[in-house]
Amino acid sequence: MSKSTSRKPIEIKISTVVAVSAILRDANLAVLDAAMQEMTGGNADFFDDEFAVIDVGQLEPAGQTIDWAAITTLLKSYRLNAVAVRNATPEMAAEVLAHGLSLDGSIKERAPSAAATPQQAEIELAPAAEPAPEPVAVQQVAAPVATQFAANTMIVDTPVRAGQRIYARGADLIITAAVNNGAEVIADGSIHIYAPLRGRALAGASGNTEARIFTLSMEAELVSIAGMYRTFENGFPQDRAQQATQVRLVGDRIDMLPIKAAA
Repeated sequence: MSKSTSRKPIEIKISTVVAVSAILRDANLAVLDAAMQEMTGGNADFFDDEFAVIDVGQLEPAGQTIDWAAITTLLKSYRLNAVAVRNATPEMAAEVLAHGLSLDGSIKERAPSAAATPQQAEIELAPAAEPAPEPVAVQQVAAPVATQFAANTMIVDTPVRAGQRIYARGADLIITAAVNNGAEVIADGSIHIYAPLRGRALAGASGNTEARIFTLSMEAELVSIAGMYRTFENGFPQDRAQQATQVRLVGDRIDMLPIKAAA
């Protein structure tokens, strides 16, 4: 059989890719490394080679020298691939581009801020609202068949296996089968899992603090709402392990409650 004469050597398509935001509050590499160690608990598989957008919007504009090469290398050591920088100042732009990173969004002039009270630096991780990579075709692990309804709800009827990722953009996510270890489910709205949750669930990905996570059996590796996350290296609260649970955000704290007692 001869090859089609219409076959092109390269084809460019728009591809939606989920990234995480690494929000820097300090540019000191030792401090950042310590924060990442604490966050991941030394788990080499905490991240799975995700794309990352470095957000410098919360860095103090004065006295912060950013070593872009070292920071991207640090993130890479935790299996995060930095592809862009968000909230860069005009002074940062040339150096950001020189290190092979893109500028995510417009460059922002940053007004001088009052001296901040010293606090422990940390890196917050949350799904980025917009994908950072260039619009090229990206091959991903085949995802379960999902149905998207006009009422902003995505329904998945098959198990979500290790290495798979589902993102309900602008919608709630309903899953009627298990979310296994190593799988990741993300929604801009709430997540409802009518089965065990053993992987990672991130609700309110675009910043919705009212989003919640519901599961019939709480066994998660990580839960997150609007960028605030909670991990379970030290186990679950005794009354919540493998129990029907809802997860919600109260201030800056992730709470887990029995579904039957939820208001």
